[in-house]
Amino acid sequence: MNEEESGTPHWLFGDQLGPHFVDPARGGPHRDAPLLMIESKSVFRRRRFHRAKAHLILSAMRHRAVELGDRVRYVKADTYRQGLRESVGDGPVTVHHPTSHAARTFVRGLPSVRVRSARGFLVAHDEFEKWADDRGTKHLRQEDFYRWVRTTHDLLMDGDRPAGGRWNLDHDNRQPPPRGAADLGVPAPYSPQESDIDAEVRSDLDRWSRDGEVEFVGEDAPRGFPATRREALAALRRFVEHRLATFGAYEDAMLSGDATMSHSLLSSSLNLGLLDPAECVEQAEARWRSGDAPLNSVEGFVRQIAGWREYVWHVYWYFGTRYRASNALRHHVPLPDWFTELSPDATEANCLHHVMGQVKATGWTHHIPRLMILGSFALQQGWEPRAVTDWFHRSFVDGYDWVMVPNVVGMSQYADGGRMTTKPYTSGGAYIDRMSDFCGSCRYKPSVRVGDDACPYTAGYWNLLHRHRDRFERNARMNRAVRGLDRLPDLEELLEQERDRRS
Repeated sequence: MNEEESGTPHWLFGDQLGPHFVDPARGGPHRDAPLLMIESKSVFRRRRFHRAKAHLILSAMRHRAVELGDRVRYVKADTYRQGLRESVGDGPVTVHHPTSHAARTFVRGLPSVRVRSARGFLVAHDEFEKWADDRGTKHLRQEDFYRWVRTTHDLLMDGDRPAGGRWNLDHDNRQPPPRGAADLGVPAPYSPQESDIDAEVRSDLDRWSRDGEVEFVGEDAPRGFPATRREALAALRRFVEHRLATFGAYEDAMLSGDATMSHSLLSSSLNLGLLDPAECVEQAEARWRSGDAPLNSVEGFVRQIAGWREYVWHVYWYFGTRYRASNALRHHVPLPDWFTELSPDATEANCLHHVMGQVKATGWTHHIPRLMILGSFALQQGWEPRAVTDWFHRSFVDGYDWVMVPNVVGMSQYADGGRMTTKPYTSGGAYIDRMSDFCGSCRYKPSVRVGDDACPYTAGYWNLLHRHRDRFERNARMNRAVRGLDRLPDLEELLEQERDRRS
């Protein structure tokens, strides 16, 4: 690298905050290169973000700026373009590959900006493209990708075979919660302590809201997720030492009195760039190799990061900008106000009420409430998938465009018609009853599909199958369920009931 390049400023986005983004040995800028960070208020005007998400992002950025000291110029501007103009003028600047199509288009359109390769993931873009192109099929299954990543990165492998003899231990990781338990009884996840920077962030957000510059959803509360590298490492350490061992068996279970169960809560730290995925999976594997965590828990955690997270990142780019507009089921119902405003009291369904309340208070739930409570309900109601995607993006502290477009369009709403998943992820109330303690105190009954006690999920499930019968009966994983419509003696009554509910 020549002297001119060593003096070129490097721009760090607000989700590029870990040391691996400035390490020259890992594709980062020269060690002497000045750094630039831009806090753009227009980002928070563009969407009504959850208050907890806005707080976390600003806190993490400002904490990182303090850590970097005199090396960084931290600019508060109305837009990124204004911030660049104030800090470097027309001069050259480098930046790592951004995490959204809009941001990539923006930086590529600036003649003075040179875009470096992406950081924060295990697989490079060109490696995934080669793997996907070599598939020779329109279907890119996560399980195939996961096995490839395990093999090429030597994760949980014994020679050329998967550790324990099986690639996927999902069967061992689908246990319902312990009967009668209020919680799992495991140590609580890491909880950060706020600093003076958090007080400053809170004051700024209060002022923006009071002045009508920016609107938020959700509640203000003490910051619940790491905003610094030190905090993120502490959260990772607490998870692998105290929570990983019990993670696997109950990773799909839900308890009204235990929102976090044994989940890691590391997604926001990974997505801010505070943690590198390699260190997360390596530490988890080390716990299994030392005999301190069972294989099913470690494999389940590794699959979440090296399998699903990595896969979602790459299909976001591989499928391109049109993917977000996919709507194979032609769902166009607008989201109701109570949902967009995070109003749990608007629903009497105990599971939905509880999960919405958690999102309102924290901006987080684990993956099963997201998929099988929130996403499943939206799918059954026929809500417009692009609006559902935007809602998840805004409402979750770990929600980014690359995260939510594939997760919602592809998996949750089946709006891509099966490019990512083999069937829609939805169910009746029986699944929720089996995997949670929500149904016992609910006014609705999971086994009832018609009448005042009819569970919205049970009735909604059959109504969805009926609406899309022609499509779903051609799906090998759905045709048996679709044939169940013919055995419902009250189908017409159910359909009329659901038309009334939606209106």
